[in-house]
Amino acid sequence: MATKAKKTEETAEGERNPLLEAARRVLLAGAGAVALAQDEAEDFVNRLVERGEIAEKDGKQLVSEVRAKRKKESTKAEDEINKRIEAILERMKIPSKSDIDALSEKIALLTKKIDELKKS
Repeated sequence: MATKAKKTEETAEGERNPLLEAARRVLLAGAGAVALAQDEAEDFVNRLVERGEIAEKDGKQLVSEVRAKRKKESTKAEDEINKRIEAILERMKIPSKSDIDALSEKIALLTKKIDELKKS
């Protein structure tokens, strides 16, 4: 019986896996592109400093501004992705963790009431 439950669980995970795996790949690719762009920007600023075209202090300030902007935009992008994923899951009628938690609480309360009724 435990094997059947495990197989059902694996099947359910397998059905969701392609969507989640695709989303994961997209997010990782985006994160990699952003990191690469930041590295390139830092290298560019370092070359400008080495050539004496900008002061070291200005170069450090520029790099820190780029990092701050990237972090801000990264947070915005993450929020937008979360909203879109929630909308997709809602359209697909897939319950959220909070939905499942609420149902679990209701089941626990009903089970408790049933046990009390059995005793009386």
